[in-house]
Amino acid sequence: MYKNTKSFYDKQARKQWMCDFLVSEVYGKKIGFLGTGTLALESAKRLKAFGVEIWGCNTDGRSLKYFDKCYSSEGMDEIFLNCDVVISTIPATKDTYKIINKEKLSLMKDGSSIINVGRGKVLDESDLLEYSYKFRAIALDVFDQEPLSKESKLWDLDNIIITPHNSWVSEQNSVRSFNLFYNNLKKYISNKNLDNVVKLEKGY
Repeated sequence: MYKNTKSFYDKQARKQWMCDFLVSEVYGKKIGFLGTGTLALESAKRLKAFGVEIWGCNTDGRSLKYFDKCYSSEGMDEIFLNCDVVISTIPATKDTYKIINKEKLSLMKDGSSIINVGRGKVLDESDLLEYSYKFRAIALDVFDQEPLSKESKLWDLDNIIITPHNSWVSEQNSVRSFNLFYNNLKKYISNKNLDNVVKLEKGY
């Protein structure tokens, strides 16, 4: 998103050699996560190597490793107001349904970016289209309705990256899944605490 890679792919398809001096980098940027579960935690751990400041938003504002600041759900606006990139990893619940709407999007800085790899129903796509002009880049892996309709105006945006809900896909998935199940089965038999337990909380 910061290196304008999509535009270079387009130039390559046209066999066009053209420098782009609008490329940037994430160093020194503020990256904000909505939700601080495993997906956000593992992402934050890797992003730290790029010299970014990591902010997070969870139910009670509890502090977590790799996060420089954490806000409660009541303080979510701080993420939208201050971060250069907002990444949604939250699940879809009655409390998070279209929580990313024009009220939140209007708070974001011009030239900021937004990513959704959580659930499509937390983002109001109509409101995103209305405010799409203000973003450097938009990356969506999940949508309100999947597959995304060919009639959706999201396809027509120049500053968007659309992927078909496959950000989780890897050749290592089956190995990780087996190891998790196998190790948890041994722990369950031994009456030990299980790994990767999903805890349902109000809002997140």
